[in-house]
Amino acid sequence: MRSPKQEVFKADHTTMSEPPPLPGQQINDGKGRIFPCEQCGADLKFHIGEQSLKCPFCGAKRELSFSENAEIREQNFEEMVAELKRRKSEQEHEDPEHQEVRCESCGTDVIFDGTLTSIDCPYCGSPLQREKIHTGGFRVNVDAVMPFQIDPRQAQGKIAAWVQSLWFAPNDFKKIGAKGKCNGVYLPFWTFDTLTFTVYHGERGEDYTTTVGTGDKKRTVTRTRWYTATGKFQRFFDDVLINATGKFSKTDLEELGPWPLDSLLPFTQEVIAGHFARTYDVELEDALPIAKQIIDAAIRSECRGRIGGDRQRVHSVKTRYDAVTYKHCLLPIYMLAYRYKGKSFRVFVNGASGTVRGERPFSWVKISAAVLSALAVVITGLALFSR
Repeated sequence: MRSPKQEVFKADHTTMSEPPPLPGQQINDGKGRIFPCEQCGADLKFHIGEQSLKCPFCGAKRELSFSENAEIREQNFEEMVAELKRRKSEQEHEDPEHQEVRCESCGTDVIFDGTLTSIDCPYCGSPLQREKIHTGGFRVNVDAVMPFQIDPRQAQGKIAAWVQSLWFAPNDFKKIGAKGKCNGVYLPFWTFDTLTFTVYHGERGEDYTTTVGTGDKKRTVTRTRWYTATGKFQRFFDDVLINATGKFSKTDLEELGPWPLDSLLPFTQEVIAGHFARTYDVELEDALPIAKQIIDAAIRSECRGRIGGDRQRVHSVKTRYDAVTYKHCLLPIYMLAYRYKGKSFRVFVNGASGTVRGERPFSWVKISAAVLSALAVVITGLALFSR
């Protein structure tokens, strides 16, 4: 059990008399960052429709600010892995799992658990961010962020349409829909670029037909002639996207793509102001083997295409990876958790494109009826054919 000073939300108004921080000023020893409105002093939030910072009280707007040299750069993978190992060898302890951030609006101390990096204050609603998670230490800096393009109301509409499109869904579920709050969150992803060089060995099969047997047993059969096939080729892979969070369904998040990665912006804290954000669970060094699985599958498919013919046998594929680079990106996702007949389900919405994927209930009555109907059609067809 937590002591009073360790409560997740601790009220403490001793700082209310202090002057408000300047826009973008770090608070609480660099652990957080807020963006006060220059007109009324309230905290600015990123407004999806305006694609800028906007005050929820007086409506004042401020365009996103970037430094003159701001750009999205590909980062050297090997250099960063070596740098992370150096940092860990020089420090005894990593940043604590739980960090407190003081809300400058109401004085509440908010604890950030695990990989959560931004949240609204539970007492006054002001946006808070755990800054150090995005700027170094043992963590890899964020290189780019994709702003939300659709708002929560639009996301709810996408989910409603998704529910109505589901096959074999219970009728009462389609009637009530997936009810719950749609929360927007920035989730971490890695992208990898690499130039590959592949040497392959296999066989190309070419089909031909021939007649075998005699008399009543005479028939035409298809056979295959096999020829040795070898080759080599280069291929560049750009922005192979890897989900870097271990908290959510890997399949659901992967199926939210494709992502409009050309809309990425150089990372700025302003874009995530007022929104949830998480840092990565999958380390950079552990993410590359996952990316290589995707790349290897694409290369093996290309080997088959280069072998050609009617059939292919691939005996060996050897690939070298050169010039491996990465980016650490935050992508926008809406999440909705709902319950149906006592069971929990979760739905995800691509915050840029509106694509919906998630868990849903099934009507086994409808499925059984469909199976019986299909069997009836097959039986009827067989009966007509036998006649």
